[in-house]
Amino acid sequence: MRIKNRDIGIKYPPLIIAEIGINHNGDINIAKKMVDSAKRAGVEIVKHQTHIVEDEMSPEAKKVIPGNSEKSIFQIMQECSLNYEDELELKNYVEKSGMIFISTPFSRAAVDRLVSMDVPAFKIGSGECNNYPLVEYICKFKKPIILSTGMNSIESVSKSVDIIKKNKLQYALLHTTNLYPTPFNLVRLGGMQKLMKVFPGVPVGLSDHTINNLSSYSAIALGASIIERHFTDTMDRVGPDIICSMDELTCKELIQSSKNIKSMLGGKKEAAMEEKITSNFAFSTVVTIKEIKSGDVFSYENIWVKRPGTGEIPAEKFNDLLGKISNKSFKIGEHVKYSDFH
Repeated sequence: MRIKNRDIGIKYPPLIIAEIGINHNGDINIAKKMVDSAKRAGVEIVKHQTHIVEDEMSPEAKKVIPGNSEKSIFQIMQECSLNYEDELELKNYVEKSGMIFISTPFSRAAVDRLVSMDVPAFKIGSGECNNYPLVEYICKFKKPIILSTGMNSIESVSKSVDIIKKNKLQYALLHTTNLYPTPFNLVRLGGMQKLMKVFPGVPVGLSDHTINNLSSYSAIALGASIIERHFTDTMDRVGPDIICSMDELTCKELIQSSKNIKSMLGGKKEAAMEEKITSNFAFSTVVTIKEIKSGDVFSYENIWVKRPGTGEIPAEKFNDLLGKISNKSFKIGEHVKYSDFH
C-alpha cells in the first residue's frame, strides 16, 4: 500500500499515525500547535476527523452520551468540529510542515469536503466499518483506504473489504478496541493476528486506545505495519480522547522504538558474524593440563577445555581426542591442534 510517497507494509518500517482527531476542541490554533508538536516528534502522517454534524447524525444523537463524556455525542462533535475553511487551513499547514494529511469522514458531506481538498487517502473508522453505503460512497473516489475494524467481526469486515476490492483499491486494516481508554486485557492482539491470517498480504496494524505504548510495541513485534494513536501537544488539555493520547515525547519514543523493534524481527538461529569478537573469549577450546610427551595418550588427566576460543579444536570436539596419541611434547596450557595427534 502507498499513500503519497510512503510505502506501507511488512517490508517497510512501521507507519506511526498521529491522530489529532478532535483533541483541538474546534480551535484551529490549538490544532496547529498539535501539528507543530507532531512534526518535532518525527510524525509522517497526521490524521484528522471530519465532522459535518447535520449530515452525520440525526437529532436522536442529542440523547446519546458516550462512555468517556458527560455530553451528548451530538454536542461533542458540534463543539469539536472544524468548518471547511479551518480544516483546509489545517490540511495546508500539515503539508507545509512536510507531513501527510488524512482524515476520517463520518458522512457523505464529509467525504465530499475531503475530496474537494484532494486528500491522498481516507481513513474509515470502526463505527463506519459496517456502514456499507458510506464505504461504497468513499470507494467511488478511488483513493487508498485504511479501515479500522473495532466492534466488528471477520464477517462484517469482509463485506467492507469486498467493496474495497471490487473497486480495486489499495487498503490496510487496523484492529482496535473502541474503549477510551482500553484496558490491556481487552486489547486482544489475537484479533490483529486473525486479520493477518484471513487477509494475507494486506497491511495490518493496531489503532491503540490504551494509555501508553506497550500495546503498540507488542503489535509491532507481532508484525503490525501501522500504529495509530491519538495525539496531543500536552496531556494537560481537556477532551474525551486526551486520556488515551500520546504527547510529543511518547510519540517520539514510539517512532524510534518501532524502528528498533522492526530491526529485531526475522533472522535465523545461528551465530552472527558480529558475535565472533565475543566467541573468541567466551568459547572454550582444547588445551593441555599436564605436560605431555610424544607418544602419550590424550585423556581426562592431561587435556581439558578452557577459554579462550581462539584455539583450533572447539570444546564440542573434546571427546573425539580422548584415546588419540600425541605426535609432540606439550607444556601445560598449550592449545592442541589437529596436526598434533594421530
